Amino acid sequence: MPAARESLLDAAYTALTKRAWTAIRMVDVAAAAGVSRQTLYNEFGSKDGLARALVRRETENYLAGVARALSRGASAAGTRGDAAGRVVAAAAWTLRTARANPLVRAALTGCWGGRLPTPSPAPAAMAPAGPARLGVPVRRTAAVEGPLPGPAELVGRFCDQAVAALEPDWPAEELPALGTACETAARLTLACVVAPVTPGAGRSAGRIPAQRSRRELEAEAVARLVRGAFARVPAGAPPAEPE
Repeated sequence: MPAARESLLDAAYTALTKRAWTAIRMVDVAAAAGVSRQTLYNEFGSKDGLARALVRRETENYLAGVARALSRGASAAGTRGDAAGRVVAAAAWTLRTARANPLVRAALTGCWGGRLPTPSPAPAAMAPAGPARLGVPVRRTAAVEGPLPGPAELVGRFCDQAVAALEPDWPAEELPALGTACETAARLTLACVVAPVTPGAGRSAGRIPAQRSRRELEAEAVARLVRGAFARVPAGAPPAEPE
């Protein structure tokens, strides 16, 4: 039941914003979602299964946002447009999401704090559920999924999405350079997530800068780094003049 599953994941995420994962009880998640505890176990099998599903949903939602950012400002057919600007938008989305969503930040950095779940690797095989006991929900086996995405996979998928979004407007001989620029931009974006810009970064000696928020400084820093990654990409031949 997709609606119940999403309600349970929403309830689990809301609970995680208020208290540590170890303090969250399955019965409370089920009650908040308006379903039975049996339904919760049917969907996820265990608390670890719920954690895995929650992390997977949040990272997939993050990657969907990367794709949306890359699609904005798409160039007209046959023109390159501002390729770097589209990747800058995806990088800015990454910073905003990592700042707001602790699960996405943990998946991007590999740093799982004490408040967060630390889902175990996907089991190679699931043992069949034993006989039901009075008052104990049957823990039915949830669908077996592959390993959860970590920093390397997320950086790779960011890069792949950027290349896929941009390559239709690039000549074949320049695609290797485009791939290198996208990979560099993805890695630099992750570096900004791991080590955010600190207030005062970029100040010139003897100059009193205007007051700027940390968010603005981060956005400016990642934009500068991403555009720098694209600065070495060949400019390409100008479009042919119409006859």
